[in-house]
Amino acid sequence: MKTILTAFCATLVATAATAANDCAAGKTLEDGVLTIATGNPAYFPWVIDDAPETKQGFEAAVAYAVANEMGFTDENVTWVRTSFDEAIQPGAKNFDINMQQFSITPEREEMIDFSLPYYTSAMAILTTGKVVEAVGAPTPDALKGLLWGAMAGTTGATMIDDAIAPQKDVLLYNDNTDVTAAIQAGQIDAALFDLPTALFLSAVTVEGGALLGQFPAERSQNPDQFGILMEDGNPLKDCVDAALDALTASGKLAEIEAEWLAAATGVPVIE
Repeated sequence: MKTILTAFCATLVATAATAANDCAAGKTLEDGVLTIATGNPAYFPWVIDDAPETKQGFEAAVAYAVANEMGFTDENVTWVRTSFDEAIQPGAKNFDINMQQFSITPEREEMIDFSLPYYTSAMAILTTGKVVEAVGAPTPDALKGLLWGAMAGTTGATMIDDAIAPQKDVLLYNDNTDVTAAIQAGQIDAALFDLPTALFLSAVTVEGGALLGQFPAERSQNPDQFGILMEDGNPLKDCVDAALDALTASGKLAEIEAEWLAAATGVPVIE
């Protein structure tokens, strides 16, 4: 009886894997292989030590979980690198799916396809210890009085206007490297980043960096949500969405988030 039950369970597993493979069959760039793109470089906590193939880091772990759910073994996953800007442009891609903390926006969806969200981010205020000491508690009035900066065209720039309504115009920059350099140089007081990125920047990039507070995801009408990016019209979209649905229902996605993006302690929540 035990042998029969074991064989039956194995058949169920094999059937599920076959169904997943059937979904993706003939839809990948290379038959039987899932090509996943990430940034160049890819940063903590999304990818640890710029090595996504180790499955270490939130997006690396989610990528393999999605691939496995679709029926691909770890050995049948291959990685390529792209810049953020080239990935969101329309046209043919050198990857099947791409994970680089792409916020899902209607404007981008006109050029490429997104999966269902795999992460909804809290937004945190990146600044310096000197500013935190001067401001004290992150009250609405204190936040309005700061000089803010943001990368042009990002959801962070929009949220500063919507959630904070600062007294002075937000200074806009070409990229986030310029934003953090402006904080470091004292040209601006603060900027908004998703919480994991803000934690990394405060610890590694901005000398004397600190977090003044964090907005819970539900604070804004449109919480920043990350989606897996694909070429417009990619037939894999339904397969990827089904995999994310399954990972959400099983609790696996929440487990990965808890492991790699645990809520930061000591960062005040701005109500």
